[in-house]
Parts: sequence; structure tokens; C-alpha cells
Amino acid sequence: MSQAVAMRGSRQGATFGTAMIERVRISVLRRVLGAGVFCLFATATALAQGGAGAPPALPVSVIEATPTTLPNILEITAQAEGAKETEVRARVGGILVKRLYEEGSAITAGQPLFQIDPEPFRNALEESQARAKQTAREAARLKGLFSQQAVSRKEFDDATSANEVAQANLKNAQLNLTWTTVTAPVSGVSGRAQRSEGSLITTAIDGSLLTSIYQINPIWVRFGLSASDTSQLPGGRLDPAQQTEVELILPNGKVYEQPGKLNFLSMFIDPKLGTQQMRAEFLNPSNQILPGQFLKIRLTTGKQENVFLVPQAAVIQNERGFMVWTIGADNKVVPTPLKMGTWLGKNWIVRSGLKPGDRVVIDQIIKIRPGAVVAPTVVPLDTTTTAANARDGK
Repeated sequence: MSQAVAMRGSRQGATFGTAMIERVRISVLRRVLGAGVFCLFATATALAQGGAGAPPALPVSVIEATPTTLPNILEITAQAEGAKETEVRARVGGILVKRLYEEGSAITAGQPLFQIDPEPFRNALEESQARAKQTAREAARLKGLFSQQAVSRKEFDDATSANEVAQANLKNAQLNLTWTTVTAPVSGVSGRAQRSEGSLITTAIDGSLLTSIYQINPIWVRFGLSASDTSQLPGGRLDPAQQTEVELILPNGKVYEQPGKLNFLSMFIDPKLGTQQMRAEFLNPSNQILPGQFLKIRLTTGKQENVFLVPQAAVIQNERGFMVWTIGADNKVVPTPLKMGTWLGKNWIVRSGLKPGDRVVIDQIIKIRPGAVVAPTVVPLDTTTTAANARDGK
């Protein structure tokens, strides 16, 4: 029994020793793995710290803001109209039997345009002629009798008056017959016929208009300046005493070769349109400009002093207005709000918001954020292209 107890104690001691060895082995493994994980964590931390370092400065092109003096240039939508738009109306009523001209063609003053049925007016003329002859004979007969004291003064005066009325009616009948042929009152370009053959023509306002004639050399171009337009002018208005150059921009963007001049400047604001109405006159020898055509007027008047030119691509527009990115002394970008004028070629005219020497970023606009550090390269402003585009009307 003592031997059995000894063997049992020996096995229990062996089991305890084995457990202790396993515990030591696990402890060592934990230490080894812990060191490895720590090394991995340290490596990852070092890599993360290296990746979170300051990014390289973004290379950008900039221009240096330079104040300049430019002419005031306004471009306004305009519409051409005939220098004289003359209505051709019938003076007598009747059936329109024939149109005597080609619509849209050039016509001369006195040229027949329409023929109204003349037969009723010929009959009226013949009747007036007969009546006039009768009254003339009667007036002559009573004149001889009155000289012989054979008739009273009243009879002679009545016969004389009747003859005068008959002669006046004769002239009126002759005019009416003449007016059955409707002629052009002025030279110009004819318009569309308002009435067709077979129509009943009357002398009422709504029934006498037959066509219109447009004198288009010279031609007039009508336009209006809004409050936003006049706000860009010195004193907020167009000074009639100041020299103003007027150019016409065609629908293809080219500048019309003939210079113009203002021939009308309203001194009040149209209450319906809210604009100051104006009109310019241009020579139109080849009939290139047609009445009703929509064009653009370019007015050049006065000067804008201490303004800046900035490329259009550098300007950002949002709900708050216009802005550009400028660069501070530490090469960090700063949003700068601007008050803009108009376009001049490919550039904006900046009226305020910039100072001389400000560096304005002109590329990489969408990659920039406030406070970002950039590597600027100063480039010249493309003013040659601006001048060429201004001449071409772009």
C-alpha cells in the first residue's frame, strides 16, 4: 500500500511538472508574439506619421495685378429699323384688282403699287364733267343778262356759285380717279402686301393700309440702356457732350465695317421698358442690315481708371458674387471677392477688390482650397489676344 501511494505521488509530481512546463512555454510565446505585434504597431505608426506629413506645394501660374486705364465699353442688344418706315394707304375705297409690284423689291418714288377698280370713278368723273360744263354755260348766260339788267343780282350770284361748286367737284372726281392707282410716296424697299386681289378697300384706318416702304440706307438701330448699363458709366449716365464711338456687331460676331453715330438720346427713362432709349444711324449701301434684325451695339465712351484685367478662367462665380484666388506672402491662397465690370476679349475688367501687385492664380482653380500652399510662377497677362478679340467683336 505504501508502494502504491508512492507511485501515485510520483505520477502527480510528473503531471505538475508537465503543467509548469506548458505554462512557461505559453508565457514565452506570449512575450514573443507581444514583441512582434509591438514591432508591427511601431512600424505602422511610423509609416502613418510619414504619410501624414505636409503635401508638396501645388504648382500654379499667377499674374500680378497691375492697374490700368481702359475706355468704357458697353455692348447692348439692339434692333434695326428703317430710317423711314412709310405706310402706303388707299385714298379711295373700292375693289383691289391688281398688285403692281414684287414684294420685297426695291422701288422708287411714284412707282405704281396697287390698282383699285377705276370704273366707278371714271363714271363719276364723266358726270362731274357734264355738270361742270352745264353750270359754266349757265353762269356765262346769266352774266350777259345781268350786264343788261335782265336778271337780278341774286340769280347771277347763284349761277356763279353753282358753277364754282361744279368745277370743284370735277377736280375732286379727277383726283379720285388718279388715286385708284396707288403709287409709292418714297423710294425704298417694299414690304409684304397687306391686302390681296379682290379685297374690299376702305378709307378707314383699319381698311386702308396696303403695304409699307422701308428706307434702309441709312438704317437706324434702336436700343436701350438699363440701370446696370448706365451704372458703369461716369456719373451713371451717357453724357451727350462727350464723344461716343458707336459700332455695330453682326450676328456672326464681326464688327460692321461702317461706323455709326447717335442720332437720338432720350432724356428720360421709358416707364414700360425701364431703359433709356437711344438710336444710332449707319450707312447701309449694300442693304446688309435689314429692318427688324437683332444685332448688338458697342458704345465706347469715357474712361475707366485704376481697373484691372483678369483672365476669365481665373474668376469664380457663386451665389455670393465673383472671386479669385490670390496668394499671400506665405504662398497660401486666399479667396478674394471682386466687383466686376464687363468682358474685354478673354479677360474680365475688375473694378474693385484687387490691389497693385496682388498675385492672382489663373490655373489649377478646382484643385485649390483656402489656406493651401502653392508654388507660384508669374506669367504675363495675354493682352494682345484681348485687343484682337475686341476688334473682332468676340
